[in-house]
Amino acid sequence: MRDYLRFFVATVFGVGLGCRTDADNLVIGVVPKGANHIFWQTVHAGAIKAANEHGYRLEWNALALEVDASRQIEIVESMVNRKLKGVVLAPVDRKALVAIVERGAREGVPVAVFDSALDSAQRVSYVATDNTEGGRIAARRVAELLGGKGKVAIIGFMPGSGATMEREDGFQDEMRRRHPGIDIVALRYAKADRAKAMAETENVLTAHPDLAAVFADNESSSSGAVQALKGRNARQVKMVAFDASEQLMQDCRDGWIDSLVVQDPVKMGYESTRALLRHLKGEKVEPHIDSGVQLVKRDEIDSPALKELLFPDIQKYLKAPAGSGGH
Repeated sequence: MRDYLRFFVATVFGVGLGCRTDADNLVIGVVPKGANHIFWQTVHAGAIKAANEHGYRLEWNALALEVDASRQIEIVESMVNRKLKGVVLAPVDRKALVAIVERGAREGVPVAVFDSALDSAQRVSYVATDNTEGGRIAARRVAELLGGKGKVAIIGFMPGSGATMEREDGFQDEMRRRHPGIDIVALRYAKADRAKAMAETENVLTAHPDLAAVFADNESSSSGAVQALKGRNARQVKMVAFDASEQLMQDCRDGWIDSLVVQDPVKMGYESTRALLRHLKGEKVEPHIDSGVQLVKRDEIDSPALKELLFPDIQKYLKAPAGSGGH
């Protein structure tokens, strides 16, 4: 009898611990590359908007360093081990994250990818800017500014980062094909370090005193590169920057930056999260969704449309009430 009671209690207690409510189970992970830039905060707002609409909650886990692929693998691995419903991921490295994403697919934790490409077909969808076209847009603007002739430097992010490598490839290809008078004299990587971006830009300016233009292909590289131009009062060097922040927009107003190539971070966060949630409901999902890219010139910096695109009221999403899909 005692053995029976022991079995009965253990069984009931075990079931009680093992059962989770539907609300507890409706959690997805979102893993961006970083947390500090307004870009990622705005992506977060879009992700929360989609989660709210579908009745899910988010577990947001961002990297302290945008180049830390090992840490990002650990974060996604933890989410797979805990059997979250799915993961929305901006991979730091297009190859390094493949194994854990494919493991998630095998074990019932599907992954939607956003911002940067992943070298695997085992993803729900890929939602991103057309980064190659973004690079081409920047190249066309630089060529226009220089009249088709002059020396140009690229201040990039890091090798292996899908999004920025596509921007660099698009920029270089556009110059080779359509603007042979443009000489790309340097491609330097700053690895999400503003100080390094500044130093690399200064080194290029020293090596090429007749440098005519700079293309910086991400926010941190743009921030460092423009500081180098300011430090040398190099107003003769034209600059096109990728991404935006309040400071970069002010630098554009002040004439240090000619124009910005900007993305739609709310749409990126919203569509990637929505794609995962639609997949979980058994709906067909588009394999690739373009979230948009455009060139913004100095006279367009203060337009209401751009403000809404880049700096929406994200607090209404980030401060969502408990139980409504907040983080």
